[in-house]
Amino acid sequence: MASARWILLFVALILLFLTDLSIGSISIPFPELFRLVLGQQSPEPLWSTIFYDFRLPKALTCILAGSALSLGGLQMQTLFRNALAGPDVLGLTAGASLAVSLVYLGSAAGLPLLNLSNPWTLAITSSIGCAAIFLIILAFFSHLQDNVSLLIIGLMIGAGTSSIVSVLQFISKAEDLQMFMIWTFGSLSSLDWSELIILGILLFVGAILAYSQIKSLNAWLLGPNYAQSVGINLRKARVLMILSTCVLAGGVTAFCGPIGFVGLAVPHLIRSLFKTQNHKSLIPGVMMGGATLLLFCDIVAQLPGKSQVLPINAITALIGAPVVIWVILKNRIA
Repeated sequence: MASARWILLFVALILLFLTDLSIGSISIPFPELFRLVLGQQSPEPLWSTIFYDFRLPKALTCILAGSALSLGGLQMQTLFRNALAGPDVLGLTAGASLAVSLVYLGSAAGLPLLNLSNPWTLAITSSIGCAAIFLIILAFFSHLQDNVSLLIIGLMIGAGTSSIVSVLQFISKAEDLQMFMIWTFGSLSSLDWSELIILGILLFVGAILAYSQIKSLNAWLLGPNYAQSVGINLRKARVLMILSTCVLAGGVTAFCGPIGFVGLAVPHLIRSLFKTQNHKSLIPGVMMGGATLLLFCDIVAQLPGKSQVLPINAITALIGAPVVIWVILKNRIA
């Protein structure tokens, strides 16, 4: 029965991947699409350009970003033993938003503008924002003995950085504010191949850190006292879980902007699908599930046959919010 669910999830991932490649303002016939997927050249140069320069990078971005956010969300829900914890619970996304807002809106506060024509400017700036929040969390970490306090500190840091962003928005010019707002909607279509490689490396590093903590994650489900009783080094385990989530969520935010609800909703969907709490199954499950969900959201955002693309954050919220409501009601009834 479990193997059938794995096959179902894998088939859904492949079908949505192919569908995402086929959808857009310019249609590519399915025979030509399969030819391109197999690495063969199309007789129509325009189709090859669209496929290799736009659609394939975007579909791979969905897979990498969805996997990273879902894996980060799973670790945070286990670490804090909180069903509503997500990968941005420590304020990482808020830190990235603050750093990017300083780039777009900093002129209103008398800060020098950076070169926005360089595609790496926002990625590096966002990464610095995430890293700064991570270092602040680590500074508090040595003085905190429980996860609840760490969670509250993370939420307060997020609230503080968001308030600074709000002040910058209030005093900024309309055109600068518009560019920043577009960034906050999230984007899956702005990565080139070099950026995809970096995002893939970050996912690999974050996944390796998560896999190294499978025993700790499983033990943590029964509480830190139980985890300690079976020989888990609580301090080391917490640092590695947080570091893994920072790498995963920080990388996605740096290259794709803030994308919400995926890391929050997918772990619950996978637990319900596979009926297990074992992270040996959950980790690959949430990575496949996150990739599948973000591909589906990107397909919905495409508005097939039209040139407009809806903000990906609007679609993930539309799909993720009912899942969060379901989790609350389920826990309430239980």
